[in-house]
Amino acid sequence: MSTGALPAGARFPAAGPSDPDRDAEQHRDWVAQEFTWMAACGELELPLPGGGRTRARWKALTRWAQRDLSLARLVEGHTDAVAILAELGAPGAGPAPVSGAGARWGVWAAEPPGYTLEAYREGGGWRLSGVKPFCSGARVCTHALVTAREGERRRLFALEVEQPGVVPRPDSWPGPGMAGSDTLDVELDAVRAVPVGEPGAYLERPGFHHGGIGVAACWLGGARAVARTLLTAARTWDLDPHALAHLGAVDARLATVDALLDSAAAAVDTDPGDREGTALLRTMRVRAAVEDAGGDVLARVGRALGAAPLGHDVTHARAVADLTVYLRQHHAERDLAALGRAARAARSDWEDV
Repeated sequence: MSTGALPAGARFPAAGPSDPDRDAEQHRDWVAQEFTWMAACGELELPLPGGGRTRARWKALTRWAQRDLSLARLVEGHTDAVAILAELGAPGAGPAPVSGAGARWGVWAAEPPGYTLEAYREGGGWRLSGVKPFCSGARVCTHALVTAREGERRRLFALEVEQPGVVPRPDSWPGPGMAGSDTLDVELDAVRAVPVGEPGAYLERPGFHHGGIGVAACWLGGARAVARTLLTAARTWDLDPHALAHLGAVDARLATVDALLDSAAAAVDTDPGDREGTALLRTMRVRAAVEDAGGDVLARVGRALGAAPLGHDVTHARAVADLTVYLRQHHAERDLAALGRAARAARSDWEDV
């Protein structure tokens, strides 16, 4: 195998025995323990989006993602749930406090084809039955916000994870990417739940778009983690000009999307309720730019360094696998087409002469 621009004999150190990233199972256990500790100690209490400190919120997500992307996935889900409950109103007969007492929330809202989760009334309350895919923190979250179908209407519900009828499928995520986030399919059989907001409110609220940028902030952290390997190599060895060119391009891309998040945060804080109707376009732009930057970082670091860090540095290899999967929350050309339609309908600064 080629080692790219690295000098002959260069090796990346393998993780030591005490490293929580030593193997997939140990890493997942470490993520669960860290997430649990953060919830118990109040580390997950971030400023709400639109409250004047949105950039601080997103920087925290980026920092955690740069440390570990699977951990950041759980943190982002919890903090997003807190923001949703603050925006839509916590359920009056809710299953738990929104925060404090070690509560660990997830947001389980994926609805790909082939999966059905039905909501129905029973005995004066609500029950959920079916299978929910892509439930991050399936075995570590204490509570979750879950979308389900009430007939043809999509509605959000809050539920306790540790109750009869909630059964994670342990073998439903066999891939290595984001394995530490414990993202599994979950079977729900007549599970008690409490509605949060009116039907459709989850998608219609302005915070849905603000939360989408929070995910992009995590992507940025993951890209930084991958890029850090190239920067370290450049400071350790005398890399050739091609590798240094890749480092220069990576530095420029990361700085550009960081500035874009600065601008987006200022816009969210100026108009948190989206009176101007610009939140959707802004979010699609940011997510498209960060996804593209993340993909570029993955490609350039790989071309600059070759197979060596992927084979010898377990932390880097995991960061690459995790970012590759996490970026697919952006739906590629489908999301770009939606951005194109929104740009066609809006008046953009860049069209002025």
